[in-house]
Amino acid sequence: MSDAYIALADGRVLEARARAPGRTRGELVFTTAYTGYEESLTDPSYAEQVLTFSYPLIGNYGVRTERFESEAVQPRAAVARELTDDVADWLTEEGVPAIDHLDTREIVTTVREEGAMACGIAAGPDATPEDAVEEMEACKPMSDHVDIGAQVSVSEPTVYEGGGEADVALLDCGAKGSIISSLMERGADVHVLPYDATPEDVAAVDPDVLFVSNGPGDPENFVAAHEVVEEFAGDLPMAGICLGQQVITSALGGSTEKMAFGHRGVNQPVKDLRTDKVVMTTQNHGYTVADTGPLEVTQVNVNDDTVEGLDSTDLDVITRQYHPEANPGPHDSLGFFDEVMDLAQSTSRVVAD
Repeated sequence: MSDAYIALADGRVLEARARAPGRTRGELVFTTAYTGYEESLTDPSYAEQVLTFSYPLIGNYGVRTERFESEAVQPRAAVARELTDDVADWLTEEGVPAIDHLDTREIVTTVREEGAMACGIAAGPDATPEDAVEEMEACKPMSDHVDIGAQVSVSEPTVYEGGGEADVALLDCGAKGSIISSLMERGADVHVLPYDATPEDVAAVDPDVLFVSNGPGDPENFVAAHEVVEEFAGDLPMAGICLGQQVITSALGGSTEKMAFGHRGVNQPVKDLRTDKVVMTTQNHGYTVADTGPLEVTQVNVNDDTVEGLDSTDLDVITRQYHPEANPGPHDSLGFFDEVMDLAQSTSRVVAD
């Protein structure tokens, strides 16, 4: 008998094996990444989602904390064709339900054809299909998670010293740890601020550049970050990754929209329109820029032409939709952080009141 069930919004209930017990719900998404399961499972951008791995075996090189992108497992649950005991034990310790022994190809195909959807999971000795359906029916759309930033952001400002070459004020909307370390490796002191930091909080840092991080959910719900961008537009250089690109664009007069099933994986091809070169990138997002406002499109996704890079010389803005830090993934685009440092070092500072 099955001891786990996953209920999909299309009415189906699939049987599975419980590897970590519990009941939960979330937006069902998938990643095509064939490595980096530790990084994916600790990426704050997966908050309020159920993460399905399309690669069949997850856990074949163990679990090491030095690869984590945050201090906790971030998805509401994990789904795989086969989970090793190492990963199953880790998720059990974290209290995150996990299931396997089901056809993940069917789940991936369903999401690709019907879009990311609500799902419910019930796993454990007493789990029933009705339990999974009840969870699915209680699942909220991602845009309804208006306070999702509070789940993934620091609660108090934190400083990471990287050498004093520049001061970066980083709005933590769910930042991956490797973004911070990538800036520190280039000599930056990174002042990590809560997602709801005020313009006064940013000015008090006296930064050389404002950096808006990646994060989960609908970018329109990060109201405080929009206000910060609006306040410093044209006066302080800005950079952003993933949700950060969306927030900056929206705050400057552009707009964003939800994608059908998003981009999640480590082999997304991106073309630079200025050089005609294509790089392979790591991505994890369900929203994209629809109207770029005053920003110039510099990079696009080869598969669907969605916006992957935006610049503005007049406003000193540079953003990327993908993850240049690429943990996991290819290092083709690490030069983005050098460009951020160039921005920081070429302009004068904002003076705190």
